[in-house]
Amino acid sequence: MPDIPRLSDDCFALPAGTNWTPVDDALAHLRRHMDCIAPSEILPITAAAGRVLAVDAKAARSNPPFANAAVDGYGFAAASLSRAGLERLKLVDGRSAAGAPFAGVVPVGHAVRILTGASLPEGVDTVIMQEDVQAEDGALRFESGIKAGANCRDKGEDVDAGAVALAAGVALGPQQLGLLVALGVSEVEVYQRLRVGVISTGDELRQPGQAATAHQIFDANRPMLLETIQSWGFEPVDLGAVGDQRSRVEQALDDAVQQCDALLTSGGASAGDEDHMSAILAEKGKLNLWRIAIKPGRPLALALWHGMPVFGLPGNPVAAFTTALIFARPALGALQGKGWQIPRPYMLPAAFEKSKKAGRREYLRARRGPDGAVEVFASEGSGRISGLSWAEGLVELPDEAMRVAKGDLVRFTPFSAFCSA
Repeated sequence: MPDIPRLSDDCFALPAGTNWTPVDDALAHLRRHMDCIAPSEILPITAAAGRVLAVDAKAARSNPPFANAAVDGYGFAAASLSRAGLERLKLVDGRSAAGAPFAGVVPVGHAVRILTGASLPEGVDTVIMQEDVQAEDGALRFESGIKAGANCRDKGEDVDAGAVALAAGVALGPQQLGLLVALGVSEVEVYQRLRVGVISTGDELRQPGQAATAHQIFDANRPMLLETIQSWGFEPVDLGAVGDQRSRVEQALDDAVQQCDALLTSGGASAGDEDHMSAILAEKGKLNLWRIAIKPGRPLALALWHGMPVFGLPGNPVAAFTTALIFARPALGALQGKGWQIPRPYMLPAAFEKSKKAGRREYLRARRGPDGAVEVFASEGSGRISGLSWAEGLVELPDEAMRVAKGDLVRFTPFSAFCSA
């Protein structure tokens, strides 16, 4: 992959004197400073699924490319109608079918058999459904009342040739690909997939299949975050786990710069004795430790290492996953060229009660019950990783104090909405 632009080295800096940062302020700061860093390339339309348009995609031809019939029936000129109660038109020989148009001209007072999608022959501007007519002895009979232009599709009534069909920044899903192919587009300029690395840190970590003592834990964050990045449409890069040795952490960061456009780390990003990740980023990179007024979460380390953005997530899996959704997801989307996108929540009735204190935005692991009301996980403890598996989304409670009663509407965002944002 060619060299890519990097971010300026003050993009994560908060205003002087900032202490606790509200979630909305943190997101607004990120939004102002996250610019696209992905280079573009031209791909065949058949290889562009999941990519993001780098430039507007314009229609190479109109849709429909010609005026055509919307139903199976008979076509004629509206000028042929008498409006006298019963219409009678002569049938011409032949028909117009999709891919096999009628070659002649349909005179006034005549009609031609026409099928759905077939081009309108010269002399035809109106089509009547076959169910509404009697066709026998070379004549067509039907009651007056059909409107001029009925059951006809105009050329370009959907999209005109040369018009912008999809704007830059749109992700190409099945529907978008179908539209562009219909418009005669054979190749598109798209951004290369953002390569997002994941590193876990800590001497206490063990990998699946390894033996673990009572004082060690398995590295749940890395596989969870790698799969999350994949589901977001980025290219995950597994950079492994590193222990609490400064030299190894620094080498891992250097390796990441060569392989990645952005980096997610978990653990070692606070200010403790063994938090080497934050120490190295502060000494040799550009580190900003954000104290976010959020639960779960709080500490969020945002840094640049030789221009590569680094998102230092908490080590706790629940907090790491939540802060990745809330902060890393929209920021990575902007770096990819998608623009700043935050999923829209659903307002659903609560199936729980809660009294919330002021001061922090809270995100509760939640799912919809059989009746559509939102249930929350039995424990709010961020150490209860089973709650992530149980949940299908998050309930967001505002910064202010509030009391939730059963039946009150709450903001619920399914995990899947972060994938489509």
